Amino acid sequence: MRRAEFLRQPLAALAVIAVAAAVVPEYWLFLATSALVSAVALLGLGAVGRAGMNSLCQLSFAAVGAWTVARLSVWDVPGSIIVWVLAGGLAAMPFGLVVGLPALRLRGVHLAVVTLGFAAAADVVVSAVNFPGVDSYQQVGRPGFLATDRQYFVYAGLVFVIAGIGAELLGRTRTGAAWRAVRFSERATAASGTSVARAKLSAFAASAFLAGVAGGLLAGQVGMVTAQNFQTIGSLALFVVAVMAGAEYVGGALFGGVLMTFVPEVFRRAGISQDWANVLFGAGAVQALSQGSSVSEGLARRLRARRPAPVPPPRAETTGGEPPLGTGPLLEVRGLSVRYGRIAALQDVDLVVPEGTVMGLIGPNGAGKSTLTDALSGFIASATGGVTLAGRRLDGLPVHRRAAAGLRRTFQQDRVPTGLTVGAYLRFAAHRRVTPAEVDDVRAFLGCPPQDAHVADLDVGARRLLEVAAALLARPKVVVLDEPAAGLAHAESLALADRLVEVPARYGASVLLIEHDLDMVRRACARVVVLDFGEVIASGPPAEVLARPDVARAYLGDEVALT
Repeated sequence: MRRAEFLRQPLAALAVIAVAAAVVPEYWLFLATSALVSAVALLGLGAVGRAGMNSLCQLSFAAVGAWTVARLSVWDVPGSIIVWVLAGGLAAMPFGLVVGLPALRLRGVHLAVVTLGFAAAADVVVSAVNFPGVDSYQQVGRPGFLATDRQYFVYAGLVFVIAGIGAELLGRTRTGAAWRAVRFSERATAASGTSVARAKLSAFAASAFLAGVAGGLLAGQVGMVTAQNFQTIGSLALFVVAVMAGAEYVGGALFGGVLMTFVPEVFRRAGISQDWANVLFGAGAVQALSQGSSVSEGLARRLRARRPAPVPPPRAETTGGEPPLGTGPLLEVRGLSVRYGRIAALQDVDLVVPEGTVMGLIGPNGAGKSTLTDALSGFIASATGGVTLAGRRLDGLPVHRRAAAGLRRTFQQDRVPTGLTVGAYLRFAAHRRVTPAEVDDVRAFLGCPPQDAHVADLDVGARRLLEVAAALLARPKVVVLDEPAAGLAHAESLALADRLVEVPARYGASVLLIEHDLDMVRRACARVVVLDFGEVIASGPPAEVLARPDVARAYLGDEVALT
């Protein structure tokens, strides 16, 4: 995203706030301040939403921020409301980490139930313990330059804009990319060398921080907060509005804040029960879920559709040539076995991938190829046997640690997160600092789309090539490509084979290619290993191995033996 586009929404919000501060009556400005407070809390929900998680306790975090601001005001701590609000956000972060711990094991509705339980427990605690200053009727103090509601509205607007810019900046970092990757595929995120647990906890910490800031802003706005300001029903309303409006976007959070504040006010003036506002929000959230996108997401998609379709650059010239065959062992697998009860998915598999080699792993469906890939990369904790990479034992290491050690893989299914641009995904998946020249080089090598193209707009074949490009950009020692030609035409598969031949010399990585396209295997691989029923039945040069009767029988059945 270009810098002008990145700042467009926060600057537009700032312009609206400046105009409103000059012309809107103070009563409506007070309501607009409430909208800004809600918008900050919604930005926090946008953080966990980017990571594909649900949180129904946002106002519980806000209560921590409000309590902190009230306490600092009673103590008259230097720094006034400006410093106190920041302290409120920081105080809420540990609670976000605690609530985020169940997210390491739970997801979807189960995680939502846990966060709802936390909100209910927080309701009990907040109702039993008064906020500081309530008993003595001491309001939260404001400095002179924020004494009026008009001045406080401007302050709240600046806090929202700063929070929005911070959220956008964070979304452009590796942490923000990790949230979107976790949302799309936890397995692919771990395989890229990123800790899924760290990504989830950081999302909850950011969400709690922004909620704490919102609670502190509310305390400064109303002067004295009570338990009624932070009821569970309010957290539920925030959640459904976040889903409907699209709180992952700055504009969506602001739109949601306006809805939460002004729709009930319109209903009140019309003599309609304000409970119907929550019903309306719920219906909007259901509609957004049924369509698969929020209001902001739908608008962003339509704006992208108006732009010219990205044109992939011409592929770099490749000579193809003879598949390289190294000598020294790089990846060594000894006695690798996987059992599911009495069924042996892998049985004492021995495998050596030499340094500087493109080697094929083939076999019929059900032979154990995917199981072997999962066991190598650490997804099967019950696997037995030894896996050594460049002399380092990988046994017992989690997936992201194996990836960081130099063992990268791709997946049969599409695992490229659609919420990122091509450039953002490549920089994230590389798991190291990369230069623009490196990114452009690997894109040109495989013919991937421009960096500013959105992954959501690419076809399956382009995404498969992009996943291969990301694995190579990480500069691993070994890259395991699990059917990378899926979604490609036959001619494109052969062109990919020619490029894989150059990978060891160009990127310093050996390749273990798992593929059903035998023409591609013959063209790219110096050696092949054949699996059948979880056991290695042949190994050697492709021409020799594919000519063996037992290999043909494994692929075509017993009738081959009669011919």
